[in-house]
Amino acid sequence: MRDLATPPAGAAKVPAVTLVFWVMKVIATTLGETGGDALSMSAGLGYLASTAVFAAVFALFVGLQMRASRFHPWLYWATIIATTTVGTTLADFADRSLGIGYAGGSSLLLALLLASLIAWYRTLGTVAVESVSTPAAEVFYWVTIMFSQTLGTALGDWTADDEGLGLGYGGAALIFGGALAAIAVAYYATRISRTVLFWAAFVLTRPLGAVVGDFLDKPVAKGGLNLDRYAASGLLLAALVVLLLVFRQRPAARAH
Repeated sequence: MRDLATPPAGAAKVPAVTLVFWVMKVIATTLGETGGDALSMSAGLGYLASTAVFAAVFALFVGLQMRASRFHPWLYWATIIATTTVGTTLADFADRSLGIGYAGGSSLLLALLLASLIAWYRTLGTVAVESVSTPAAEVFYWVTIMFSQTLGTALGDWTADDEGLGLGYGGAALIFGGALAAIAVAYYATRISRTVLFWAAFVLTRPLGAVVGDFLDKPVAKGGLNLDRYAASGLLLAALVVLLLVFRQRPAARAH
C-alpha cells in the first residue's frame, strides 16, 4: 500500500482545492490584514519598513517552498500568510504613502496581476494550480499570488473606506461574499474554465479577508470592533493551526 504521506507521481506542491482550502484562505487573508496592521500601525514601524520585513519573510518561505521536494501543508500556509501580510503593508504604502489613491493602486496592481498571469501562460502554456510542480511554475505561482493579495487589500479598502466607495466593512463584505457565491454557482452550473474560476475566487477572497480584518481591528468610530490587533492575529493563527491539525490536506493531482 502506498504511503499516504508520499504524494502521487506528478502531484503538485500546492494543496487540492477543497472547501477547507477556501475557509483557510479567508482566515489567512484576514490574518494578513490584522498582522500587517499590527506591525505597521500598532508597533509603529510604518508601511515601508513593515513591507521590507514581510517581504524578507515572504522571500524566505518561498525559497523553502521551492527547495521542498513535495507538498508540505504547514510550509505552504506559512508562505500564504507571508503573502497576505506583505500584501497588506505594500497596498497601504502604495495607496496612502505614495498618494496614488485606492483607484490608482487597484488599477496598477490589477495590471501587474494580469501581466503575471499572461507571462505565466505564455511561458508554460497553463496557469492551472495542478501544474505547480516545477521551479518555473512555482515562481510564477508565488509572484501571481503576491500581486493578487496586494490587489485584494487595495480593493477591500477602496470598497469600504469613505475615501473610496464608502460601503463600510459590512457592505463591502456583502459585495465580495456575493461575488464568491456567484463564482460557486458558476462552478456547478456552467462550463466556465475551472482555472479562470479558481483565480477569480482566489483574488476575491483577499478583499473579503481585508474588510473582515479591518472590521475586527479598526476603531468603533470608523465602524470596527477595535479589537487588539495582536490578540485578533493570535486567534486567527490559532484557527489555522486547528484546521491544519484536524483536516489532512493532499496535494493537487496533476492532470495527465
